[in-house]
Amino acid sequence: MTTAVHTQGGDIRQDTRYDPQYDPLVAANPGAGRDYAPTYWVASAGTPPEDDGPVMQDFDVDVAVIGSGSTGMSTALYLAQDHGISAVVLEANQTAWGCSSRSGGQGQNASGRLTRSQWIARWGMDTAKALDTEIRTGFENFKALTREIDCDAIDGGHLYVAHRKEKVAYLEEQTRVRRDIFGYQAKMLTAQELREQYCDERDARAAMWEPDGVGVHPLKFTFGLMRKARALGVKVHTASPVQGWTTVGGIHHLQTPGGVVRAKRVAVCTGGYTGQALNPLLKNKILPILSNSVTTRVLTAAELAACNFRSHVFMTDTRTLRFYYRLLPDNRLQLGSRSSISGADAQDPGHLKLLTDAIARKFPPLAGIAIEHSWWGWVDVSHDMMPRITRPDPAQTVWHALGYGGNGVSFSTWAGKRLAQRVAGKDGNDAVFELPIYNSPLEYPNLFNVVRSQAFAPFRRFGQFFLYKWYWMQDEL
Repeated sequence: MTTAVHTQGGDIRQDTRYDPQYDPLVAANPGAGRDYAPTYWVASAGTPPEDDGPVMQDFDVDVAVIGSGSTGMSTALYLAQDHGISAVVLEANQTAWGCSSRSGGQGQNASGRLTRSQWIARWGMDTAKALDTEIRTGFENFKALTREIDCDAIDGGHLYVAHRKEKVAYLEEQTRVRRDIFGYQAKMLTAQELREQYCDERDARAAMWEPDGVGVHPLKFTFGLMRKARALGVKVHTASPVQGWTTVGGIHHLQTPGGVVRAKRVAVCTGGYTGQALNPLLKNKILPILSNSVTTRVLTAAELAACNFRSHVFMTDTRTLRFYYRLLPDNRLQLGSRSSISGADAQDPGHLKLLTDAIARKFPPLAGIAIEHSWWGWVDVSHDMMPRITRPDPAQTVWHALGYGGNGVSFSTWAGKRLAQRVAGKDGNDAVFELPIYNSPLEYPNLFNVVRSQAFAPFRRFGQFFLYKWYWMQDEL
């Protein structure tokens, strides 16, 4: 079989400056060797591990991994560690240039956007319990890695904060489901208990505390995965975007600026930065959504006392366009949320104001505090809000792990382990691969999929704009 994928290769600008308007839905490619976004994580991660530089000639490889975030690095790590396969990682820009240097670093016992009660409603109790076991196992694997890697890990659980009194009953039900059906020691806190034990969050009406949650420095964590992988023989080529992809006789010819990488198998781990032209198997399969984040200057002792910060446990609130926030180990406040629809609009100061207003509302003593880092990044949201770690076409030796929906900090490493298992051909007799995140495609399994993913794809941003307006009214009015 011969298939060809034509991209707009050869036209990548050799401008390595950070591009704040990059948008994977409209850009031909993410650049080649571009600098990191100006995130707090980049500023505080220290010197990146040594990599293998750009691809400089044609060569052959058994497995090529596209993308060097936590999914790509863990896939390469487990291919080498568990299966004796030394992969080559191709990164368009810098190591962990995408989600893994821009996320909130909140490692939850979750993946995708759906809650456990929604798993039950969608797939039934038996599948929900099996999926819980799988994601819980992945979280424990992630937690073990955070003990091995110096990544500023805070193992204190997660607080889910009701921002309106109407959301308290919802959190009580979520607590019951976690406790009575899945066996977790989740518990409800009153607003007063939250303020006395954790922080004086003035937006809160109550909160659910769940014990499973580890906050990390996501870039230090991914650098740690990279060091482990390279110690086992993995090669990591930065400034090496895949500009063209042709498959001849079952061999994938991946065109980079410096040469062609001929791979027998390919694992795609590009998250929210998956370009439309990378491969037809991935076109219109996820919707990249921007998430903005800020960190303040270091809080003074008086400010810490005024907000009664007693914990570094991370928090999210119950808004559909949720805020995620925490006190970092060096006593800066970090807060993020959804904002811009397109990359072209990402620099509008209104999106920064959304975050600074939230700081003032949640922590009034910090109103007007100086912001030292402000950035945004793309989140990979699937059509049904759950990830897929699968082989989209059984006739092609291409696999992917995509669609975390903003909940990939912990599960991405387990997705990498499962992806490595699949690429290595060791998934044939494992019943876990019958779970929906492994055995169904990145699309709705019904007749409306063509409308949602193809014919209406150019109009998705219009729909997203009106959907955000609707969500805002539900969240705030």
